[in-house]
Amino acid sequence: MKRTVTILEDDLDGSEGAETVSFALDGTEYEIDLNNDHASELRSALERFTNAGRKTSGGRGRPAGRKASTSKTDTHAVRMWALDNGFKVNARGRIQQDILEKYQAAH
Repeated sequence: MKRTVTILEDDLDGSEGAETVSFALDGTEYEIDLNNDHASELRSALERFTNAGRKTSGGRGRPAGRKASTSKTDTHAVRMWALDNGFKVNARGRIQQDILEKYQAAH
């Protein structure tokens, strides 16, 4: 039998950690292992800002390895080009990657 034990250590002072706290600032996501007192301290320090701010997503961000698209491709133009060139493309939703690549190669 194999048994794996994970012990959290507070990243600030090395004491026994209670939880991993995730947060983001300026587009960078962070995780820190903290004991209960330090986790409370962090939340208290940010409370004024989180109460005044807006949530940008309901989830925990993008899955690892996925990047946000920085392309400003006109999806309507891609769909029209695809239809004109005999490709099957849905009227809504995500456009298949191979169609996007062919469109970009043609333009």
